[in-house]
Amino acid sequence: MILKSSKGKKAKKMKNYSVREWSGDTILDHLLNSRGVAPSEKEAFLNPDYDKHVHDPFLMAGMEAAVLRINKAIENNEKIVIYGDFDADGIPASVVLHDFFKKVGYHNFVNYIPHRHKEGFGFHLHVIEGLALENKEDINHVGMLVVTVDCGITDVETVKRATELGIDVIITDHHLPDKELPPAVAVVDPKRFDCAYPDKMLCGAGVAYKLVQALILYDRSHGNRFDIKEGWEKWLLDMVGIATLSDMVPLVNENRVFAKFGLMVLRKTQRLGLVKLFRALKVSQKDLVEEDITFLITPRINAASRMADPRDAFLLLSTTDSLEAESMVKHLNSINDERKVVVAKMSKEIHKVIRELKLDDDEILVVGNPYWSPTLLGLVSTTLVKDYGVPVFLWGRSEGVIKGSCRSDGTCNVVEIMRDIQEKHPQIFINAGGHSFAGGYSVNDEFIHEFRDKIKESYNMLFGSGESGDRPEKSVSYMADAILLPEQVTWNTWNEVEKLMPYGEGNTKPLFVFKDVKIDSIKMFGKQKEHLEIGFSGIKAIAFFAESEMCEEIEGELAKGNIVRKTVLGNLEKSTFTYSPTLRIRIVDII
Repeated sequence: MILKSSKGKKAKKMKNYSVREWSGDTILDHLLNSRGVAPSEKEAFLNPDYDKHVHDPFLMAGMEAAVLRINKAIENNEKIVIYGDFDADGIPASVVLHDFFKKVGYHNFVNYIPHRHKEGFGFHLHVIEGLALENKEDINHVGMLVVTVDCGITDVETVKRATELGIDVIITDHHLPDKELPPAVAVVDPKRFDCAYPDKMLCGAGVAYKLVQALILYDRSHGNRFDIKEGWEKWLLDMVGIATLSDMVPLVNENRVFAKFGLMVLRKTQRLGLVKLFRALKVSQKDLVEEDITFLITPRINAASRMADPRDAFLLLSTTDSLEAESMVKHLNSINDERKVVVAKMSKEIHKVIRELKLDDDEILVVGNPYWSPTLLGLVSTTLVKDYGVPVFLWGRSEGVIKGSCRSDGTCNVVEIMRDIQEKHPQIFINAGGHSFAGGYSVNDEFIHEFRDKIKESYNMLFGSGESGDRPEKSVSYMADAILLPEQVTWNTWNEVEKLMPYGEGNTKPLFVFKDVKIDSIKMFGKQKEHLEIGFSGIKAIAFFAESEMCEEIEGELAKGNIVRKTVLGNLEKSTFTYSPTLRIRIVDII
């Protein structure tokens, strides 16, 4: 079946699926085999053990130097600045170090989170110079230390300037370094070329947590001055769990431990902001799953920096004041709702521009407007990729600078496109970066008029079809784990599938095929009737934000009294929104 969208011609897609060959005696064995989990790894994957499967933090390059410098700062009562990124990895990472210093009774520290609109991502030179000016006397007498989390690995010049001004810097990050490491007192990043740490794929908060682990281990072997009870640091895993799930790092190896134990801590956490947020959203805290984090908490953390001040999200996660927690919950819920409205309005406007400029047959979409907010363009880009099925580059203006976001449809590497332009036309980009599927950039004003042409030229050379005219329709091909019969949708099956949780990158949610089912009922629900529920063989299956054409087609056939048979692809899901838990199917597609 071809599903169409009114958004643009590129949304036409032929749908098909294949099913993995059955392997293993049980459905659990089959699912593990399909995810590349060897028999020798089965126990560690299904039952991550904190004590067995969390690595020694001192295996990470630079960790010993970082621990020694922080201890020196504490002994000398130096001002410590925790400098963290403004997203759903950097903010929880900042809270991890904030909570550690509070726990050990050290008060001469502050958290600094750059403003997304006014400053942007990175470890900024102007912040270092401002800190040097404000703390000149302290720097001259006892020194000063800045510890970055989730940023700084490529900010060589900022670290050099800090050294000139008498400020020591410790970099903790998880992004790829350039050829030259920053000349910091310590650089703690598992991706640095000379680091032998067993797990290279930690998120920023994961690296910050390793630093806390190391500080506590060092203290216990040197007099136990901090007097921290055994295992206290595990309470910080709620922050690490949020960041690990939000930052889309592979949920294998140590990340799987952090995600699983992070969810366990979140179900018990007493952080006032989170407890009040769960209550406001009517989410059962004791039944939290990874989707509750990525769909409810992550957007609200990110909304703070996109729509207001990132410190609002930091306060939500770190406050011990009940009134402040309640205020932050109301504020973040409000700006998250505002974000949805603004993004919807912006998407509608961009669709109109695409139609007016007749760009809906382009192999790559490049659109901009100086009145569009760059901080929201990443969200809109993701939507446009789904609507048109092509890579998307969008730009707007903030603080007088043209900034943009780009997303790939899976057929190209957006960073390669930008690097190609940087090599051939270095005057166009002020800066650009990201990874294969997503990126961000800034463009010199005087060259914005040729930006679209240069993007299209690079794309066509590197990834394009090389032919004029319409490209053939794209197809969407699903790889399903198994075919299930309706009578196999039981709690016994769920109990086996559930053992693979939490799901995420590197451990996708099991996808099942229900072949040629007879649809007995269909209804739309939600405030704007945007969600779909179908029934077959006594099973309820739901799809949020379902395509209207698909729903109308099925509903029309049922109204005529016809037997409607479709193949349903979906995930098993336990719903806790009713009085007692129910088992249902979350629809991925209907073919």
